[in-house]
Amino acid sequence: MPERPNILLIMNDDMGYSDIGCYGGEIHTPNLDRLAANGLRLTQFYNTARCCPTRASLLTGLHPHQASVGHMMDDREYEGYRGDLNFRSATIAEVLKTVGYATYMSGKWHITRHTDADGPKHSWPCQRGFDRFFGIITGAANFWKPQTLTRDNEQITVDEFPEDFFLTDAISDQAADYIREHAQANGDQPFFLYTAYTAPHWPLHAHDEDIVKYKDRFAAGWDQLREERLARMREMGILKPEWGLSDRDPSQVPWEEADHKAWQQRRMEVYAAQVDRMDQGIGRIVQSLEETGQLDNTLIVFLADNGGCAEELGGGMRRSAIAPATTRDGRPVQRGNDPNIMPGDETTYQSYGVPWANVSNTPFRLYKHWVHEGGIATPFIVHWPDRVTDGGALREQPGQLTDVMATCLDIAGAEYPETYNGHEILPLEGTSLTPIFDNRDNGKEYLIWEHEGNGAVRKGKWKLVKRYPGDWELYDIEADRSELDNLANENPDVVSELAAIYDAWAERCGIEPWDNILAKRG
Repeated sequence: MPERPNILLIMNDDMGYSDIGCYGGEIHTPNLDRLAANGLRLTQFYNTARCCPTRASLLTGLHPHQASVGHMMDDREYEGYRGDLNFRSATIAEVLKTVGYATYMSGKWHITRHTDADGPKHSWPCQRGFDRFFGIITGAANFWKPQTLTRDNEQITVDEFPEDFFLTDAISDQAADYIREHAQANGDQPFFLYTAYTAPHWPLHAHDEDIVKYKDRFAAGWDQLREERLARMREMGILKPEWGLSDRDPSQVPWEEADHKAWQQRRMEVYAAQVDRMDQGIGRIVQSLEETGQLDNTLIVFLADNGGCAEELGGGMRRSAIAPATTRDGRPVQRGNDPNIMPGDETTYQSYGVPWANVSNTPFRLYKHWVHEGGIATPFIVHWPDRVTDGGALREQPGQLTDVMATCLDIAGAEYPETYNGHEILPLEGTSLTPIFDNRDNGKEYLIWEHEGNGAVRKGKWKLVKRYPGDWELYDIEADRSELDNLANENPDVVSELAAIYDAWAERCGIEPWDNILAKRG
């Protein structure tokens, strides 16, 4: 094991399993592809289907309900659904500080309902272990005019920045600056840097020079592009040949029958440009590691917070911190998907919707929110030259978000605490991924999920999954990861065994029936 490594954890927002180049997508991502070519790609790593729960689980090593972030950022009165990171958890940053790490964050926080500048800040980044923070406390944001921009504990305004401010670039450049500043001032101290992009979450905002790269790239339409991705993914070894392509989403028509084809193409072109811009920034972050001589002993991890997002934005979106009514220079913003208005510039506020999310999640079913594979499967790139030497290799062993903290503590030589700042801490749920780095099994007995009443448990080759309010479905994930052949009726004993595991876990982790949560909303 090398001396204590730096750790760079990069997560993006609302990106599907197969969007980036090294996972079979059309989007130009040379910097991520380089990390994959010189590192590892885990093909069966999972997030938690939604932004807030994923961030809570990633940072604490707990299941999201245990950290009180079982849903979004509102208080549903149940302990698992407070919408505010609790003190029964400790973050990666808090624990790594106990063994001498400097800790930095650039990007999206989104694990507290307390977002007002004059309100409580007990769950803001600098109160949860980070020495420095730059980014937004809330979730989505207008990329040119984010409304909750924050530095450390002080909210700032975009007017303090040059006119060409763009949130994706700002997140990248701040992360690179942290690395250079740290090397100059604290060169012998290891660091933990969490970089959390909002891209490519809606709104569809991108620069013209990035959008033009993708002109007509998606003209073949969603049906053909899904088939092309499937073929590339099989050729790469990311998918087994026997895993089929899920059906087109029932809400969408074949490409040949689609209306507004120019607008539909433009939606995906802008989305691709958002990912492209992020990759450019990741290149600058990696360059800062190279310039300071820290690349070889830095563990870099890249993943997405959930599957592709099928949300279609309506024109009635309320004015808010994430959808301001005007641009920075006072022009009105058109909010909602309108085929008569091409997305991309700062006067628009649109999403790419169901059909392109279906492409993003190729070959899997469903999207963000659901715990079928399309909602929870994520790219997972590991780059660490001092430790991982079989560059370009694939790893099929499964893992999930709780394992990230376990891995960070393992390689840093830090012990997970029983108490922190006078609070008893729930036991760590994850297991280290370092055995997987060496192509061994990490000993996980099962993986498990719940979000909005959608639940799943995976044990061995079996995955039990349900889409609220439907019944349990059962899939042989080794033969049918695309979840096309429901074997529940043929295997009632397996259903009973896995359902019992799920029920015991749900009770232990404070998961409420989704009907009860909906009732709290009224």
